[in-house]
Amino acid sequence: MLPIDAAAHGNRWRRRHPLEKAVLGLGLTLAAVCLPPWPGAPLVAAATLAVLLGPAGVAPRLLWRAFRVPLGFCVTGAVPLLFQVGGAGGFVTLAPDGPAHAGQLLLRTSAASLGVLLFAFTTPVSDVLPRLVRAGVPAPVVDVALVMYRISFLLLDAVARIRQAQAARLGATTRAAAWRSLAGLTATAFVRAFDRAQRLQTGLAGRGYDGTLRVLVPEARVSRRFLAASAALLAGVVALSLVLQLVLEGSP
Repeated sequence: MLPIDAAAHGNRWRRRHPLEKAVLGLGLTLAAVCLPPWPGAPLVAAATLAVLLGPAGVAPRLLWRAFRVPLGFCVTGAVPLLFQVGGAGGFVTLAPDGPAHAGQLLLRTSAASLGVLLFAFTTPVSDVLPRLVRAGVPAPVVDVALVMYRISFLLLDAVARIRQAQAARLGATTRAAAWRSLAGLTATAFVRAFDRAQRLQTGLAGRGYDGTLRVLVPEARVSRRFLAASAALLAGVVALSLVLQLVLEGSP
C-alpha cells in the first residue's frame, strides 16, 4: 500500500462522508484556480496546510513527501514562462513579464495541488468508488476502477520484490546490467499482470459474478456542521483575498 493510501485509511476523518471532504478539498482547489494568484493562492495554501496539519492530523513529513512530486511538475510548468522564442534579442531570450507569469502560475498550481492532497489524504479510494454508482456513474465503469485499484497494489508489491531480487544478484552494478534488469522487470511485470487478471476472472466466475461487484460501504452521514464550517472557511478565504487585493491595488 502506498503511504498516501495508508494515511487515508488511518486518518482522523476516515469515518466522515466523502462528500464533506470533497466540498472542502475540491472547494479549496477551485478557489486556488479562480482567485487572483496574489494574495489568493498563498491564503488558500495557508488554509489548506492549517487543515491538513491541524484537524486532519497529517504528518508533516508524509505531506512533504507527497507534495514534492506535484510541486516538481508545477516548477517544470512555470520555467518555460520565463523565456520567449524569437524577437530582436535572439532566438531564445528572457520574457519581459516572464518572472511575474511564472510566479503566478507556480503559486496557483501549488495551492491547487494542496487542495487535491487534502482530499486524497483523508479519503480512501475504496470509500469513493462504490458511492459513484449512486451519483450516476455506470456500474461497469466503477467495477473496472475497483478491480484496477486493487490489482495495482499487487503489481507494485511484485515489482518491489523483483527489484530486491535483482539487487541481491548485483543486477545494477553496471549500466548494461541495469538496462538488462529493467528489461527483465518490465517483461516479468507484464506477464504477472496478465496472470493476476486471469486469476481474478476465474475467481469471480467461481463466485457467480453477474456483472456487478457488491462491496460493503462504510456507513456515514453527511454532517451539516462540517459542511457549514467548510463553507465558512471558503467564504472567509475568498473574502480576505478580495479585500487584500483591493488594498494592494489602492496602495501607492
